[in-house]
Amino acid sequence: MRRFPAVFILCAWLLASGAQWDLLQGFAWGRMIANYSRTMPVSQAVRLTFTPDNLCGVCAFVAAAHTRADAEGKAADNVPVDNGAKAKLPLARPPEHVFVFSSAPAPEWPAERFVADACARPAPPTEPPRAA
Repeated sequence: MRRFPAVFILCAWLLASGAQWDLLQGFAWGRMIANYSRTMPVSQAVRLTFTPDNLCGVCAFVAAAHTRADAEGKAADNVPVDNGAKAKLPLARPPEHVFVFSSAPAPEWPAERFVADACARPAPPTEPPRAA
């Protein structure tokens, strides 16, 4: 049960950092290497996979997603931050602190619930062990 929160937080962190695009890109590269290695040596398949002129549909999609995410991140960085300090009301009053006290008396608890009565419980069957 302790692993679920850790796995959930790890997945949320990976999605927030954009790792899903890296996983998808790795899948696309693996698929391209497997397809190219059917007709050519593996070294040439790897070289052909990583040339920028040879993009598959998944690689183009991931590149567009990375570009879009980078553009959104830069646009979010250029937005001016408004803390609301400019908009002050001239007639605003500070908040009033309201304390509510109850006039009802404290409840009476029966003392016999809290006082240990030695006669009411039996003695232990044997003495407790003593340290030697």
